[in-house]
Amino acid sequence: MNLARHSISATAPVHIFDARFDSDCQIFTTATPAGLAVYRTWPLTLIRKRGHRSLHTSSLLFLVGGGRSPLYPPNKVIIWNDHLGCEVAELEFRERVRGLACRRGWLSVALRRRVVVFEIGERVTRFGEWETCDNPKGLVAIATAEHSTLLVIPGRQMGHVQLVHLPPCRAPQTRAPPAPSSNQKPPPPPTTHPVSIIAAHTTSLTTLTLPPSGRLLATTSSRGTLVRIWDSHSGKLIRELRRGTDKADIFGVAFRPDEQEMCVWSDKGTVHVFNLVASGASNRQSSFSPLTTFLPLPKYFESEWSYAQYRIPAQSAHISLSSTHNKRSPTADIPDEERCVVGWIEGPSSDPNQPMNEYQLIALTYTGGWYRLSLPSFSNSTVPSNVVPPLSTSPPGHSSTMRPRASSGASIAGRSEKGKEKEKDGKEKRDCILQEFRRYGRWDGWG
Repeated sequence: MNLARHSISATAPVHIFDARFDSDCQIFTTATPAGLAVYRTWPLTLIRKRGHRSLHTSSLLFLVGGGRSPLYPPNKVIIWNDHLGCEVAELEFRERVRGLACRRGWLSVALRRRVVVFEIGERVTRFGEWETCDNPKGLVAIATAEHSTLLVIPGRQMGHVQLVHLPPCRAPQTRAPPAPSSNQKPPPPPTTHPVSIIAAHTTSLTTLTLPPSGRLLATTSSRGTLVRIWDSHSGKLIRELRRGTDKADIFGVAFRPDEQEMCVWSDKGTVHVFNLVASGASNRQSSFSPLTTFLPLPKYFESEWSYAQYRIPAQSAHISLSSTHNKRSPTADIPDEERCVVGWIEGPSSDPNQPMNEYQLIALTYTGGWYRLSLPSFSNSTVPSNVVPPLSTSPPGHSSTMRPRASSGASIAGRSEKGKEKEKDGKEKRDCILQEFRRYGRWDGWG
């Protein structure tokens, strides 16, 4: 969690240095120039704030200095016990810390060309160290489910991924007697030795994502057009999904908790949702895709496009800034309107005929926007594919029956068309439905 020492004016928009969900998206932590706050993801509730990444829902927070005037040195990781309200340990390195990943009892620290793993217990002990290629983004991911072992980091060659198996993740300790259904036995040992290297891409990696089980691995590259899904044990490519055809900076990928769907978001300002199983809504494909087995067509025509998407409005669509905002200090941090982070929750169904909860998306922007999105429903459980546009454009709209969009003042279009996917008028789109919009950060009285 990046922290800085700054003051916030009354007219400047809130600036989020960092926002991260915990492993099950029940809470998220966010750091601004005013400090750290911890929120319940849904319903959005401020749990606590301090003037300060967490180890799941424990009281430990891992803090790294950030911004133009960092509160902590950028080469240190501060371990903060929020129950005690003080620092309990610090890890110092000879270079800037690039990224963190944690699970119960373990912390992985990504540096420019290596990843160091620590075991967190009564004492902090150094477990191991692995060399990587140049890793300026600090890419590292760790499986967080009970008995999971997988840690993924960049390989020594560009575009490669190293798979490291740590000791199994232990079960959480509770004071109450465990329920019979919670006594899960560890999975049997694999019959074959798991792979240790996956040649995922030919260009540099931009994201590495694991679901809690560690069974799958999602990778993206600097081209920003494809998301590849791998079997983390065999190293085989399972799916190749297309975000678009134009280059983009992919910010993140998130698996649904049951691993049946995933979403991806980028600097284009659009969240794309893909189906990973045979049942449910179909990903879009070219009408020429059935011919690829008979004709030597380019691989583009075999691509799978997202079955649903949502364009996040710009900051200016929600608030009006006074003219004094333009008189920015030359040392002030500039909010990134494009940047966001997305997670999955189980929320109330938007269909009154279905009282059960459904999986929904929560999108957090780095300018303080909180969006709760439901997925579109279709008249049929499986929707036929539609025609994909020419190569010069991005995925098409899809003509299908969907629920009407929820009315909200937050669904105003306001994002610049900086190379973003173009929309065709007069065609129904498979958009996610905005169920609720709120602001977090300074608007809730914090800061």
